[in-house]
Amino acid sequence: MAFTGLAFPNFQHIAIIVIVGFIGTINPSTGDLGILVPLEHAMLARGVADQERTHAFSRYSLVGSLSMAVGTLAAAFPDVLTHQGIGRIDAFRLMFYAYAVLGLACTALYRRLPHARMAEPSHHAPLGPSRHIVYRLAALFSLDAFAGGFVVQSLLALWLFERFDLSVSAASVFFFWAGILSASSYPVAARLAARFGLVNTMVFTHIPSNLFLILAAYSSNLYATLGLLLLRSALSQMDVPTRTSYVMAVVTPLERATAASVTAVPRSLASAISPTFAGLLLTTAFPGLPLILSGSLKILYDFALLYSFHHLKPPEEMVRSAAREVARGDLHRRQDMKCITLL
Repeated sequence: MAFTGLAFPNFQHIAIIVIVGFIGTINPSTGDLGILVPLEHAMLARGVADQERTHAFSRYSLVGSLSMAVGTLAAAFPDVLTHQGIGRIDAFRLMFYAYAVLGLACTALYRRLPHARMAEPSHHAPLGPSRHIVYRLAALFSLDAFAGGFVVQSLLALWLFERFDLSVSAASVFFFWAGILSASSYPVAARLAARFGLVNTMVFTHIPSNLFLILAAYSSNLYATLGLLLLRSALSQMDVPTRTSYVMAVVTPLERATAASVTAVPRSLASAISPTFAGLLLTTAFPGLPLILSGSLKILYDFALLYSFHHLKPPEEMVRSAAREVARGDLHRRQDMKCITLL
């Protein structure tokens, strides 16, 4: 992060910028697609009980999303600095330097984390009994990421600029509130998952969010469009903590880091492909096509996920299901005893 933040404002040649963009940490989706995420997921899952896992991931996602929302709001600072007499290019350079400083701060925070080593038995591969489950999940998540690549934040901002002549400051405020709504949805997702299950929560919050995205493509009114996109933001990220929790739940503890990596790498690759097509579609007579394609493919992913994994329950859901069966059996026995007493 530190080297990326220093490289962008100090190198002028496009070839070097491309190399830094390829191997660095800045990406158009604003999310973290690096090697840290799978390790963080495995570390969090290792430190909590099954019943608390989804809540832990919702808190983890909440902090990340709120921080990202604040960072998005800070994207308006170059405009503020410009009004103070600082050149626009110099103002953007300062943003990159701030990013580099945050990278150093992250280094200090990571060094404070507890160090733990997972001793893996040598008689089986890193992905053992859960291999086929992980590969199917990776394929489905790749479809979702490919669809999401059509509306990464940078392209969505470009679409708003071109369609409604939105300013950078106004866009940063909009994406700030979109981030706040997304962050607020994470604790709600954990509560819904405890009641309806992880897969059901992923699917039945994702589908309406994608319908809002498709409707936004057809809207010609700025406020209606922003309203639809905000409604989408309130629902679209509920699958983030639930998806992570589900992957950690359906594999063995020794497979968690590898499973997180195997499901994350195809997502990153898939999300890197679709922005190229989205850029071309934005130049067509109907620039809302990327939004329609994204929403439609994501709905296809939702139904495929529900069909493929509705039967595979995480441990805490099996415990709750068993408890309900026992309670139902006790109720039936009490009813039978009342009938016998009456007779």
